[in-house]
Amino acid sequence: MALGFSIEFSVDEAHYALYAQHLAWSYFDHPPLVGWIQWPLVSLTSSEGVIRFIPELLWIISCYLTYQVTIELHRLIQGRNAGYLTSALPSANLCGLLAVLIITAAPMLHVLAIGLLPDTLLAPLSLGLMLMALRWLRKDQFSIGDWIVTGILLGLAGLSKYTAAFTAFAFLFVFLSSPRKSWFTKVGFWLAALTALLLISPVLYWNWVNDWISFKYQLAHGGGGEWLWRRLAAYLGIQILVFGPLFILGCVIFIKDCMHGAKLSLVTLLGFFFIPFVIFTSLAGGGGLPHWTSPAWFCLAPFAGIGLAKAWAMQHRHWIRILFFIQIAMCCIGFAYVLSGGINTASIKSNPIADLYGWKIAGQKAAELSKATKANGIAVQNWTLGSRAAWYASPTPVFVLDQRQDQFDLWFGEIPIGANILLISWSGMTYPLPIGNKSAFEACQPLGSLEIERFGRILSKFDFSLCSNWRGPGTSE
Repeated sequence: MALGFSIEFSVDEAHYALYAQHLAWSYFDHPPLVGWIQWPLVSLTSSEGVIRFIPELLWIISCYLTYQVTIELHRLIQGRNAGYLTSALPSANLCGLLAVLIITAAPMLHVLAIGLLPDTLLAPLSLGLMLMALRWLRKDQFSIGDWIVTGILLGLAGLSKYTAAFTAFAFLFVFLSSPRKSWFTKVGFWLAALTALLLISPVLYWNWVNDWISFKYQLAHGGGGEWLWRRLAAYLGIQILVFGPLFILGCVIFIKDCMHGAKLSLVTLLGFFFIPFVIFTSLAGGGGLPHWTSPAWFCLAPFAGIGLAKAWAMQHRHWIRILFFIQIAMCCIGFAYVLSGGINTASIKSNPIADLYGWKIAGQKAAELSKATKANGIAVQNWTLGSRAAWYASPTPVFVLDQRQDQFDLWFGEIPIGANILLISWSGMTYPLPIGNKSAFEACQPLGSLEIERFGRILSKFDFSLCSNWRGPGTSE
């Protein structure tokens, strides 16, 4: 919470906050829930710290659901393994608390606790579906109320992120593993399916009237670039680093000591982790972001918590303590690194934290200059620069001078021919001025610069130019 009030929006946070400013049935790159859920606070305030109450609350809910899933998983194992494992299994409370401890010590999951991403929403919804799957395995039947809750969870997951389809497939895998398939003929099953379909209908309608651009974009985006083994190896290494070896240790102990009488049920439940993780990892050879697997790691925490609890109860606590303190130290170092403004280097581009400072004052100055010069709007040369510019310079329109289609084209349209535009250039991502025989503007006149300092160090620099006579798309990318 303290960090949430201390830093400006990241590129993704600003982008999804703009969703709330421009309410729609869906959006170019993601379903709409990440914008809808912010709308009440965004309509009341522009304070980053207040808006970040939403991901902080969702993180707390995810931790609570992790505890509850662990308790239910503990009961399932006890019920299926009565006779030879029950006496050796630690208490459900210890297992649940260690599962939450694993979450707390995972550096990457704190990113979701500070910044609202679609994955922040998908994590508690995935855990909710996992809880319903456990209820089904323990009771082998659902009430109408259970089916409706399941349909709501599936629908909300679909409104959160398109990759919720992996979680839905893991949930279906649990049902398909049941020797009795009577659920398929139940009224409740079809009621749940109808509920989920109704909830995701805004996404389907929006894509239908917009030539299915979201699905086309996601298929191309998920494929990434050229597939390379070194990217896959790096992705796996980063996953272990940012989520922590406590997950691995706990899961190995669980698989070794706890998967006996309920093996089929536990394998299907592990699908909530392995199905999305394997898919994202296999795609990582072409490129991928480490936080995409975050909901899957939340779903792995109950298994790892039971495994660590078993090791803890058997007095094998040395490695647990060491790994816990290492991971907590990594979290604290990460917080300090962000608050300090990053590393002190000669090159501004090599400091990734510089991106989190300066956009508020730069956006406000750009809005003032745009108004003073009677410009038709603000322009940047990459969409990752556009989200902060559009948020902090709101309501001034922001145009992205590249050749790719994106959400900004839907929000602000194209630059009018002959328009004068205020151009923002940022030192962390430099481009040549978009002028010349084959470029977009006739000329660009410098209007001034803005240096961003933190603790006496220059983090980055913004340059402002008035570019005149827009002649159409050029070669700037």
